[in-house]
Amino acid sequence: MSAKPEEHRGSPLTAVVADGDGNIFELPGYGALGMAGDAMAPLSSRDTLPLPYGSELMFLPDRMPVVLDVNSGRLEVLARNPHDPDQPIFPVAAFNSPGYVNLHVAAYRENPKAACLPLFSYGAVGWHRGRFRSAAMRVDREKRQDLRHMPQEKITAGIRLLRERLPDNRLCRHLETCALEYGCPAGKNFFLGRFEAPLPTARICNARCLGCLSLQADGHIPSSQRRIAFTPSAEEIAQVALLHIRRVRHPVVSFGQGCEGEPLQAADVIEPAIRIIRAATRRGTINLNSNASRPETVARFFDAGLDSLRVSINSLRPDCYRSYFRPRDYDFEDVMRSIAVARRRTKFVSINYLNMPGFTDSPQEMAALERFLDRYGVDMIQWRNLNYDPARYWAVMNGAASHGPPMGIDRLLHRIRRRYPDVKHGYFNPPKEKFKPR
Repeated sequence: MSAKPEEHRGSPLTAVVADGDGNIFELPGYGALGMAGDAMAPLSSRDTLPLPYGSELMFLPDRMPVVLDVNSGRLEVLARNPHDPDQPIFPVAAFNSPGYVNLHVAAYRENPKAACLPLFSYGAVGWHRGRFRSAAMRVDREKRQDLRHMPQEKITAGIRLLRERLPDNRLCRHLETCALEYGCPAGKNFFLGRFEAPLPTARICNARCLGCLSLQADGHIPSSQRRIAFTPSAEEIAQVALLHIRRVRHPVVSFGQGCEGEPLQAADVIEPAIRIIRAATRRGTINLNSNASRPETVARFFDAGLDSLRVSINSLRPDCYRSYFRPRDYDFEDVMRSIAVARRRTKFVSINYLNMPGFTDSPQEMAALERFLDRYGVDMIQWRNLNYDPARYWAVMNGAASHGPPMGIDRLLHRIRRRYPDVKHGYFNPPKEKFKPR
C-alpha cells in the first residue's frame, strides 16, 4: 500500500492510537491516515480542523490502525506498538459534534472475528502541534446543540418547572429521560426553552434501517436508546408543543426522533395534534422528520397545518436506498411521491442526507443526487454523518451497486453549492422565519 502524493497538503498529522485500556497517545514516526471506501489518504493541517468542542474520541476494538511510515512512505497495518512491541494498539476515531460532517473515517483493518461497531460515526483524527485535529468540515454554525450552552443545573431547573406546568403529561416525562439518561440535545433544549423541541410519538416503524438508533431486532448491535413505549395522546402532544411555542422565539417542534419509530405510523394522533396546535396559534414551525413512506398521510399532515418535511435518505439510487432502509410496506418511489406532494404545496422540504465518505462522494452517488435536485429542487440538504460501521456499510452498498473512486465530501458539497445556489446547506431544521420565499 502507498499513499496518494497529491493528498500531501499542509503539515502532516501524526497518527494517534490507543492501548487496550483506552489510553490514547500519538505514534511518533507515523502519519495519520483517513479512509474513504477502499481509498486511504494522509491527513494534514490543511484538510483538517481542531477537534470540535463536544466531540468524543473512541478506540475501535478488534481492529488494527493503518498508518503512514514517514520514513518509507509506505502504509502499514499495526497490531502492536512499534516502539513497544509488547503493547497491542487499536485505531482511534472521532465522533464529531453536531454541525460537522466527516471528510474521512478512521483508517483501520478488521480482525477476522471483529463484531460490528456500535452506532456512531467514526471520523478520522490525528495529532498536530499539541492538539487533536479532525478530518471534518463545518456545515452549520448555529449553536443549537453546543453543550457549552446547556448547563446541567439549568436543565434540571427546567425539568422542575415543566413538572409543575404539565404534571400529568406522559410525553413530558419521557423527554426527561431523553435529556437526563440519553443526553439528547433536543430534549435538553426543550427544558431550556430554546430552539427545537422533540415530539416523539410512534412506537412502530415500516423500515428496518441498518443503523436504527432505537431498535436492533437481531441483537448484534446495541441500540443507542430505548424506543418510546407508549403512544401519547393528541392532547399530550399539543400541550408540549404549545408550551414550547409560547415561550421560545422562532420555535420549532418536530415529530420523528431517534427514540421512536416512523411518525407516519402514528397518524391517528399526530394529525389531530397538529390541528389542535394550529387552532391555538399560527406561531411556530411544525416539522416532520420522516421516511416519507406514505404520500397520502403526508398530504393530510400538510392540510392540518404541518410547515416542513425532512426526509431521511442515504442514497438517491433505489437499490442502495433499499439496502439500507429495508422498507417493509413501501418503496423508494413512495418517498419521491411524498416529496412531490410537499413541493406542490410549496412547503419547505429538506433531505436528511446520511453520508459516508467513499460512498456518498462516489461519481454514481453524485450523479444521482444531481438528478434528484434537478427534478425536485428541494430547499435544503442536511448533511449528517451516518452512524454505522463504515466497513460493513461499504460492503452492503457495494453489494447493491457499483461505485467509482470518491471525489471527496468537501468537493462534492462545493460542487452542489455552485450548481444549485438556491439550495440551503446545514444540519438543523430551520424555523419558518428562515425559509426562503419562493
